[in-house]
Amino acid sequence: MKHFFKGISMYLLIIILIMFAVSMIGTDVETVSEIDITELVKHIDNGNIENIVMVDNTLKGKLKDETQFITVFPPHIVERFYIENIEPLVEAGEISVAAEDPPEDPWYVSMLPTIMIILIFVVFWFVFMQQSQGGSGGRVMSFGKSKAKMLKEDERNKITFKEVAGLQEEKEELKEIVDFLGNPKKYIEIGARIPTGVLLVGPPGTGKTYLSRAVAGEAGVPFFTISGSDFVEMFVGVGASRVRDLFEQAKKNSPCIIFIDEIDAVGRRRGAGLGGGHDEREQTLNQLLVEMDGFSTNEGVIVMAATNRADILDPALLRPGRFDRTIYVGLPDVRGREQILEVHTKNKPLDTDVDLKTVAKRTPGFTPADLENLVNEAALLTARYNLKTIPMELIDEASIKVQAGPEKKSRLVSDKERKLTAYHEAGHALVGRLIPGTDPVHMVTIIPRGMAGGFTAYIPEEDRNFITKNQMQDKLVTLLGGRVAEALVLEDISTGAQNDIERATKIAKAMVTHYGMNEKLGPMTYGTDQEEVFVGRDLGRGKDYSEEVAAVIDAEMRKLIDVAYQRAEKLLSENLAILERIANALLEKETLDAKEFEAIFLGEELGE
Repeated sequence: MKHFFKGISMYLLIIILIMFAVSMIGTDVETVSEIDITELVKHIDNGNIENIVMVDNTLKGKLKDETQFITVFPPHIVERFYIENIEPLVEAGEISVAAEDPPEDPWYVSMLPTIMIILIFVVFWFVFMQQSQGGSGGRVMSFGKSKAKMLKEDERNKITFKEVAGLQEEKEELKEIVDFLGNPKKYIEIGARIPTGVLLVGPPGTGKTYLSRAVAGEAGVPFFTISGSDFVEMFVGVGASRVRDLFEQAKKNSPCIIFIDEIDAVGRRRGAGLGGGHDEREQTLNQLLVEMDGFSTNEGVIVMAATNRADILDPALLRPGRFDRTIYVGLPDVRGREQILEVHTKNKPLDTDVDLKTVAKRTPGFTPADLENLVNEAALLTARYNLKTIPMELIDEASIKVQAGPEKKSRLVSDKERKLTAYHEAGHALVGRLIPGTDPVHMVTIIPRGMAGGFTAYIPEEDRNFITKNQMQDKLVTLLGGRVAEALVLEDISTGAQNDIERATKIAKAMVTHYGMNEKLGPMTYGTDQEEVFVGRDLGRGKDYSEEVAAVIDAEMRKLIDVAYQRAEKLLSENLAILERIANALLEKETLDAKEFEAIFLGEELGE
């Protein structure tokens, strides 16, 4: 109850001030009305004047209804008017002469309503600023204070390297940092200089932030965490002030770790913009560079940062002495995925048929975040079906759901569209099965998922770090198999192959312009590999090849697509009977798993 009244006391004070101001504004303050000579004469004739006095060239007085008035006369006329019109009535006792001017209100009385309104606005501003700064007193003007959060002892110990799976080399690199913070004497005696900055680079969801929290848990030192966007405000100089305040706090708590998440928000390359170079973000970056450069004594303060856009960071930020060590946190391999799955399924009841090694093989390209989401989706599906343990079947369904979206069995699909989708997906699957060395088919379905009318899933037998030219050409054939099947069997084509064509075009362009897989153009790179222009660096930069070369690139891309189309057309034309069987089975069962697909391909009967 005490905290409740403390919380509303400020608002009660505001309400009282508003009521007081309104009452002051509404108070009838005695005012002086200015009347002209004609109106004054009428009041004199009607006997409405109680008293009057002449001051300079004005007549001031009060009417019998208590109204104060004033009449201004031209110079040298007021005295004559007074003698002719006022003096006879004064002598007759009808009007009295005021001994002095009518009393005027003090100046502050008329100003009081304005002062009260200004005061109310000041109080509102005070309360607003206090709330925006977390309600803590004395922080009204603390724009320049760092927003970094220092993790407490119990929060740091929640995550250690034991909970981080699939990042063995990355953990080894960071264990050196942890060891230095716990035992710096060993490194100082041998003359080694520990890295003052560690940059974690990798795609989204690979565990960069999680890894930094594990470092804090292992080191057992104060851990300041802040996002790069927290430095930048619309007020000039705030970001630089926050950087200074952050490092001052870190020095007081040395040894410690500062972790800046999404550092590209503040560390973006200077001069990269359409405006001037002296903006707030660049001032913040300059201050960060100074703090990390060693001009200040930062012994025991290690800066860790994470980003997935290292290509746009300022070069001065990445040089030795600032971020000495860059650790790439990439996608986990099959062994890493299995370890990550073991971590996320540790507290979940799995059925006896669940094989995490098989799940790891079926999820190439999954990030740790994707794998955590997969396990969670499988648990949600298990709860939906009121099961006590998570079966392998639902884990498979969850993996497809994460990639392509949930099944949309309620969507109304006409028979014509179902037939078109069945032949389209059968074309993909059959071409993939006929080409040696391609990934085996895991599942084929004509049930809509996400934006797709159907879905064909392939499971690679092993992780690939590199893709050969032949594999990319085979991929083009597989992608175009659906469009070719539509044209061959239905003698018509649809918009369903849009995504396939986009992916095929992208692969063909990469083969010609980036991978040097074209005999006519040779092993050269044409253009940038960035899909989007980085304003200030790429904008306005011309193409590094001529229009003649551009025409050759277009022709060679078209040649790759045409050859792939012809291969797919030949394969499907020679195996139309198998294509018919697969399509009919899809129309009947809607979904075929790997075993069912293989049985249909070989012409075997499907079991019930």
